[in-house]
Amino acid sequence: MLVCSCNFISDKEIVDVINELLDQDCWQLIVPAKVYHAMGKRGRCCGCFPNVVDIIVRTTEQYHAERPSTDAEIFDFMIRLKQFHEDNRRADLERRQKSHRAA
Repeated sequence: MLVCSCNFISDKEIVDVINELLDQDCWQLIVPAKVYHAMGKRGRCCGCFPNVVDIIVRTTEQYHAERPSTDAEIFDFMIRLKQFHEDNRRADLERRQKSHRAA
């Protein structure tokens, strides 16, 4: 099925790229921009992104259901997720402080 008519990308191509990304790091956060970048494409109208997100969720769930995960892998993912959240929180606070300074 054609998912992106701007770039002529099928759902099979998207699933293949997602599986390749998960094979590299099965606990990484995959977003449509990352999928398109891995295919050497970019979102044009981005109308397909909600469908791509659905494919990412479905494919990731299926990927993890077929492969056993250890508690150590899950724990490592949670540490990385908390670190990512903290790094982004710091960046948001720094942007907020800089943009709200009095002249």
